[in-house]
Amino acid sequence: MDIIVRKPTDREIAAMKTKPVWTCGISQFYWDYDSEETSLLVEGEVTVNYGDKSVNFGAGDFVVFPEGLSCVWQVKKAVKKHYMFK
Repeated sequence: MDIIVRKPTDREIAAMKTKPVWTCGISQFYWDYDSEETSLLVEGEVTVNYGDKSVNFGAGDFVVFPEGLSCVWQVKKAVKKHYMFK
């Protein structure tokens, strides 16, 4: 179970910009995903730790969090993202 981080296509950017926005200041918190989440980061810098792995992402990244993931978010720069759950 891995977090996917990549650059989005133009089509994905357009689609994600129609989705709700979530914001978060600099912080650290635990999170469980009970369904898959797809996000487009507009602002921010984050490290997510899960199991013995970690992933970094920031503004401009397209991120997919798998259903069943338990992780710790470390928000290093305030986040603004578009998101959707499947």
